[in-house]
Amino acid sequence: MAIRCQFEASNEIGVFTNLTNSYCLVGIGSSENFYSVVEGELADVIPVVHCSISGTRIIGRTSVGNRHGLLVPSATTDQELQHLRNSLPDHVKIKRIDERLSALGNVITVNDHIALVHADISKDTEQALVDTLNVEVYRTSLGPHALVGSYAALSSNGALVAAKTPPETQRELASLLQVPVIAGTVNRGSELVGAGMVVNDWIAFTGLDTTSTELSVLESIFKLGDNVPTAITSNLRDTLVESML
Repeated sequence: MAIRCQFEASNEIGVFTNLTNSYCLVGIGSSENFYSVVEGELADVIPVVHCSISGTRIIGRTSVGNRHGLLVPSATTDQELQHLRNSLPDHVKIKRIDERLSALGNVITVNDHIALVHADISKDTEQALVDTLNVEVYRTSLGPHALVGSYAALSSNGALVAAKTPPETQRELASLLQVPVIAGTVNRGSELVGAGMVVNDWIAFTGLDTTSTELSVLESIFKLGDNVPTAITSNLRDTLVESML
């Protein structure tokens, strides 16, 4: 399912959160409400970790990871790195990399199998993605948008890209990723899909302004919940029958 929430009055929750199938990182802040929503949904399944990276809480933009590993920029302090190592599952590899485009979350989007990256990232970063996250790496852009991490959200079930992404680019991505790709928005028309939401294989969190139409697109492309029409009809029928008994 997809859940609407805010991080300290900001709808750009993808800026402050990094969600994977193995862990969820949340930026340190006074937004206990946001933290409790995320922890309430995930704590039984994966660890939810309060942390900072390079002294900032915009961890969704500074780090990139999947269930195999996590990449953080070279400005990450030893203390922050140690905290992450202590908090994350043992099988998750953590690597600090020296990349000129240090806002890794803006220039890379990744699922458990494939990474789409900005054309200008270094060869070392590309190798780190292969070694640490166990993914195939493809340099690409989303039509007019070079910052693939900001304008796309990716899971093992589907991909949502910015609304102005050309149809031919969507088709190329779909054949590359081997999952359905659809263009859309979050937070009432924002094209910053990667910054406005986070998703893994079974749940998504989006900003509070996300409309129900945007939510239904999200849930169908990422296969979140049983929202096919037949299931909805049978659920309604069951409810009606129960109310008549």
